[in-house]
Amino acid sequence: MRWSRQPDLPDLSDDVPAGRPARVDGYTELRNYAVIGDGRCVALIARDGSVDWLAWPDLDSPTLFAAVLDHVQGGRFFLQPEGPYTTSRRYLPGTNVLETTFTTAGGTVRVTDALTLPDTSSLAPARELVRRIEGIAGSVPMRWSVQPRFGYGAHAPRLTRRAGVPVVTFSPEAVGICAWNAGEPQPTSDAVASRFRADVGTRAMLALPYAHREPLVLPTRADCEARLDHTVATWREWSDGRTYTGPWYEAVLRSALALKLLVFAPSGAVAAAATCSLPEELGGERNWDYRFSWIRDSAFTLNAFLKLGCAPEATGYFWWLMHASQLTHPRLHVLYRLDGGARAPEKTLPLSGYRGSTPVRIGNAAADQLQLDTYGELVQTAWLYTAAGHRLDADIARRLAQTADFVCTTWQQPDTGIWEVRSAPEHFTQSKMMCWVALDRALDLAQRRLIPDRHAPRWRCERQAITEFVDDRCFSPRLNSYVRSAGSDELDAGLLLGLLHGYRSPDDPRMRGTVAAVQQELQDGPYVNRYVGADGVAGGEGAFLACSFWLVEALARTGRADEAALLMDQLVRLANDVGLYSEEIDPVTGDFLGNLPQGLSHLALISAACAIGQATR
Repeated sequence: MRWSRQPDLPDLSDDVPAGRPARVDGYTELRNYAVIGDGRCVALIARDGSVDWLAWPDLDSPTLFAAVLDHVQGGRFFLQPEGPYTTSRRYLPGTNVLETTFTTAGGTVRVTDALTLPDTSSLAPARELVRRIEGIAGSVPMRWSVQPRFGYGAHAPRLTRRAGVPVVTFSPEAVGICAWNAGEPQPTSDAVASRFRADVGTRAMLALPYAHREPLVLPTRADCEARLDHTVATWREWSDGRTYTGPWYEAVLRSALALKLLVFAPSGAVAAAATCSLPEELGGERNWDYRFSWIRDSAFTLNAFLKLGCAPEATGYFWWLMHASQLTHPRLHVLYRLDGGARAPEKTLPLSGYRGSTPVRIGNAAADQLQLDTYGELVQTAWLYTAAGHRLDADIARRLAQTADFVCTTWQQPDTGIWEVRSAPEHFTQSKMMCWVALDRALDLAQRRLIPDRHAPRWRCERQAITEFVDDRCFSPRLNSYVRSAGSDELDAGLLLGLLHGYRSPDDPRMRGTVAAVQQELQDGPYVNRYVGADGVAGGEGAFLACSFWLVEALARTGRADEAALLMDQLVRLANDVGLYSEEIDPVTGDFLGNLPQGLSHLALISAACAIGQATR
């Protein structure tokens, strides 16, 4: 089968008639993306119906579609009306299945998108993207185009046909392009495309079945329809099983569903975000790969799973965490791959970047940094796990005790801190606080005879030494606040974690002063900046959403529940139209910045809502 040119099927780059969701230079706002997934991979879909990100077979694999990082080379799958239109969209209630409604002068069309979940009723493809198109009113001419580009846009595929179905292949990968009542698929210069008319009462379907190192299964339409319905039912069953009944229920449930999409089902790992190299500053170089699992997020992750009634996810994540950290024990890596591996070499791709934001990075050099806070997060996670009634086996108990021993010999070192600065290491206050948490929780576990206690006297002695270091060298009487690092006069929103993880009680005057100082120096309306001062990377960034939710939780815990609720209301309104958050927001424009959906933002929302609920009972 040969690719042929069909110039009457324009791409989305510069053809934006009035009424369509706008693109600038081929890119739509990050706020315009929704996410779908199946527990192994995710896709980003724009309001204009374009799938601009899809990594197959796994969440951290190279992409088939990456138009969000390069609208020319990246590849995409667009599906939209031919003429001017407006859109509205939602997730089907309780699901991660997206419904987009296109309204035109001639009629209305509804598109339902899902990465289908496996069922047991038929032989199914390894992965499958399904798009159901229903004519709701009138008659709407539609167009679609699949522009596959394997390997982050590096490889144009080979096109063949099997049983009349276009199939694109590259090395061990194969993707079918199935269409039912959606026009005859035709090869163009770089895509497979077609047109059709969606009349009221009609239903069409497009599907991309995928195979990796195995035969490609070409599904029937009936199988695709059944799997889409099964996917909706399975997501609703999962949502119905959640136990949260507190305030901001809808936002918490959507956050839980977003978090579930970041759980890599084969291992139980939780990715920090679904994407790589979406910029923290437009045109800037703060573009990182977040498709790894960070120890930094572990305590928040386990806490959220427990409070939402996600026992299988909590158990799966805890054992993945213990398995991954075993490979580097007693030293922790900052992050681990979703398969538990520790290597994540950073390199750049020859892509133009989202709206010119380069370099486009995959891998993450932070993996090799020293971040002392991770030890506190790990032991805190184990402590939460046991507090929920779970037991530790003898090997994990021994390793946790050895982790405490390691903290005793390491906490005096400077590190790169929770924010992974690329400037010289410092004695970051939050890192020391979390070392204190590591030893404090180890002592509690030892007292309850859950881990060996023979080194407990040393842990107690070093815990006191950390207290003296932090309170003598990391507190500013002038600011009445803990400061970013020993001897500095700068603030850092990460200090709020000292309160949230229990370094000091909510009644402690110094911690209350720190909360007030963060409000004074780092808060601007609902937005909270991470820190002031250099970090070794050029350029700036937006406001960090997790910090805003941490402030909400800090206010709730310090008896200021009304202020917390007011700020929470503002933050919930900052989500996009389908309830998702990125990592950061531009306080001036409201634009999303950074990778999305961002797990830490959603984790912090869940924790903040729970804290307010507890404070107001």
